Amino acid sequence: MLDSLIELLASFCAVVVVLTLHEFAHAYVAYKCGDPTPKWNGRLSLDPLRHFDPVGLICFTLVGFGWAKPVAIEPNNFRHYRLGLGLTASAGIVMNYLTAFVFYPLSLLVLYFMPQIVFLTPFLTTLTYCLFAYSLSFFVFNLLPLYPLDGFRILDAVDKRRGSVYRFLYRYGQIILLALIAESFICDLFVRFGIIQMQYFNILGWFMTFATEYLGWPITALWGLAF
Repeated sequence: MLDSLIELLASFCAVVVVLTLHEFAHAYVAYKCGDPTPKWNGRLSLDPLRHFDPVGLICFTLVGFGWAKPVAIEPNNFRHYRLGLGLTASAGIVMNYLTAFVFYPLSLLVLYFMPQIVFLTPFLTTLTYCLFAYSLSFFVFNLLPLYPLDGFRILDAVDKRRGSVYRFLYRYGQIILLALIAESFICDLFVRFGIIQMQYFNILGWFMTFATEYLGWPITALWGLAF
């Protein structure tokens, strides 16, 4: 019971850090590209309370997939419209990959060199690993081209035609996203109750596992040389 509480607390703290840095990156880059809207809305801040979406936070903590409150921007304020739009859209995922790169060796340092202290050591071990894993997970998750994720916003920045595929992803992206998260949660629930065959039907889980293994490999391989 205590181990579960420590794991849940560490997981929640990791989500707070990862989501906050992700949204701050969007706001900062938009501001630097000439749009003061994020600053006016109080999003140019590292205060987690300014960035949380309650449902997305709960989903991320319990399922491992989720979202924060999108940073509102006014693209017409950008000095270079499409460049500003593209840089702002990709800022969050770039931040997540960079933080994954930083947090991974930190997790190894805690795992290998942290003296055993009751409560503190298991909390820090779980926290630092979750910081790495969630950063990488959020990086991959946001690459999906479904509205309102960053993958769709990057598509929005480069797609001038706005054809039928774009309109479909914009109109139904959020519904598809919620359906994938719900399906993943249900499959995971069955697995926890011993029906392990359900893991093969976890669509989002398959994608996330495949993508994180390949996209996370440069980080783990590089730091593996040092440890």
